[in-house]
Amino acid sequence: MEPEKDIFEQWKEDRKSRSWLRRKVNYITMWWNHEGRYTLKKTKQGIKNLRYWFPIIWKDRNWDDSFIFNILSHKLKSQANYIGKYGIHVNNWKDERDMMTCVRLIEKVKDEWYSMEYLDYHKTKHWFEPCENKEGYSTWESKELEENFDEYFAKYPLIYKRVINGEGVFKLDGTNDKQRIAMNIAKINHDRARKLLFKIMEQNIEGWWD
Repeated sequence: MEPEKDIFEQWKEDRKSRSWLRRKVNYITMWWNHEGRYTLKKTKQGIKNLRYWFPIIWKDRNWDDSFIFNILSHKLKSQANYIGKYGIHVNNWKDERDMMTCVRLIEKVKDEWYSMEYLDYHKTKHWFEPCENKEGYSTWESKELEENFDEYFAKYPLIYKRVINGEGVFKLDGTNDKQRIAMNIAKINHDRARKLLFKIMEQNIEGWWD
């Protein structure tokens, strides 16, 4: 049978009907059972957290995305280690794997690893050339000494096809097209890594608990 009052209203009225002393005793008992007896343990964990986070917070600044990535990576490492070591749910190994995948992607994105990868496939000489008509001024000159972009293209055949078909921010105009193709592949790979990072987090983050 449906009661006349909501259960929460009944509990509220019941608390009000008790004496002040009884309410305080009940509150202290409840606090001790749920929080108080864990105070020492929580204090130790808090000190451990301060030690773990101090180097990151000390070096944190507000003017570059790398600092955001540093904090996110540090948290994911800590939580992956905890769930992998102490997790009791069925897929704790998968959660640890996904979080560490995110950590590796963060490092790739933060360091612009994919953006710079194509530089390993060619060698260029750079120098300042004094201007003939302007004393004290120089021009920046460069000369390609060698390149092996075909090996780089073979590493990412599907992305290479996309670039050949017109995708990419660096337009192909017939001059130095090989390097432009390589730069487009690098930019696309960098964007793919960043999108994959946040896609994994979007699909899994609410399940990363134990």
